[in-house]
Amino acid sequence: MRAFLLNYGIVAAYLIVGSSLLYLVILALSHQKMLSIVKSTVNSRFRELAGSEYVPPVSILVPSYNEELTIIESVNSLMTLEFPVYEVVVINDGSTDRTLQVLLETFGLKPCRPAGFRPLLPSRAIRSVYRSPLYPRLVVIDKINGGKADALNAGINAAAYPLVATIDADSLLEKDALIRLVKVYMENPEQHIAVGGNVRIANGSSIEDGRVLSVRLSNKWLPAMQYVEYVKAFLGGRIGWSAMNGLLIVSGAFGLFRKDYLVKVGGYEEGCPGEDMNIVMKLHKYMLDRHLPYRIVFCPDAVCWTQAPDTLRVLGAQRRRWIRGSLWNVSKFRAMLFIPKYRVIGWLALPYTIMYEILSPFVRLSGFAALAGYVLLDMTQIRVLLMFLLVNLLIGMVFTCGSLLIEEMAFRSPIRTYDLLRIIGLSALMAAGYDQINALWKLLGQWDYVRRNHAWGNMVRRSWQDEAAEAGQARSRKTKTTKAQAV
Repeated sequence: MRAFLLNYGIVAAYLIVGSSLLYLVILALSHQKMLSIVKSTVNSRFRELAGSEYVPPVSILVPSYNEELTIIESVNSLMTLEFPVYEVVVINDGSTDRTLQVLLETFGLKPCRPAGFRPLLPSRAIRSVYRSPLYPRLVVIDKINGGKADALNAGINAAAYPLVATIDADSLLEKDALIRLVKVYMENPEQHIAVGGNVRIANGSSIEDGRVLSVRLSNKWLPAMQYVEYVKAFLGGRIGWSAMNGLLIVSGAFGLFRKDYLVKVGGYEEGCPGEDMNIVMKLHKYMLDRHLPYRIVFCPDAVCWTQAPDTLRVLGAQRRRWIRGSLWNVSKFRAMLFIPKYRVIGWLALPYTIMYEILSPFVRLSGFAALAGYVLLDMTQIRVLLMFLLVNLLIGMVFTCGSLLIEEMAFRSPIRTYDLLRIIGLSALMAAGYDQINALWKLLGQWDYVRRNHAWGNMVRRSWQDEAAEAGQARSRKTKTTKAQAV
């Protein structure tokens, strides 16, 4: 047992050091890339570009299933974007709640003939199409339920324009988010076949009429921890992967694609639990197989706001689904591993995903069991163990602080001292418990994959108005408490 634990400790140490060094390299690339982005955008006039006739039109696809609580505010935010020519295509994927009804009532939609639809990609049957003379940019498609991938394929068939943007129905866009994405596309329209946006957590922020007025860290510990996670993943990670053209995911919450290439790769794959990763992998493979020059890039200052789960049950279901998606796609594209023509994807991005996403839960949980074994078998001293845990904590702090620095560079909005201290404290708390819970969810998700359990999970939605009201009440209670303490 002693020999086994010793050998295991050596292997685990190499894995931890290797993944940490790679993440540091990616974080450094993210910082360097962010500096160049800031320099290129400091003199950009997005408002002038938003009115230019040379900006290509965009079809915004909004797949929706049981989204009656959030869909109206989401559509309202999309209808007021600073962009010259675009359409909003809402795909009601056989909702069983009042999603379709609230859309019809709010926007005065009437049935119309599905003019311009072309069956470019397979999808379930469309029952009705709705438009309104008051909102000419809005198209609502009611179809038989087929899942998110099927709904996106139906939206691509209905899209009138050569660029398509995808956004979740429970998300809100900044007014200039779309023009920022398209600006990145226009820098190299022949090679930029997909551009990912930055997804940020809106829980705790002030929201009115589909707009985030002021950014605040949620008073609830679970959404606040996810805020830290998203900052590290999107700003600390995806900018660096984008610089290497090794980005494996353009978030389904907000991304821009060339429609012709979506059609060429066969669109979104039905039954895939990670459709956002799947479509990007298909694009990489298609371009690399044909030796075509291309880039799939990330735009950190194109912001989409989303609701984070605020209960362990809902968050656990989400994370189990995410790991099933990673496993599904890694298995499907495993033939790309270590093949020279697949470059960064086959030699770095996919292996990193396998090590960091799929194998890390085993290493993390078994590592803690091994540490307990070291102590019980008197193979180490408590101070050595505490030093190891402290180093692990400090590594997490470095990643968090580096990502926060990138956030400051991207948005020029200084974080309040109180929120900054909370983020640092949450980062420590995550290393001491939350990361282990997340690892357990990943293990359960992998077991779901083995059992072929593809259930989506119960994703509870909340009205943006309710979220904003609760955040305002929490701030009011905090202000009263502060005043009382001062007195």
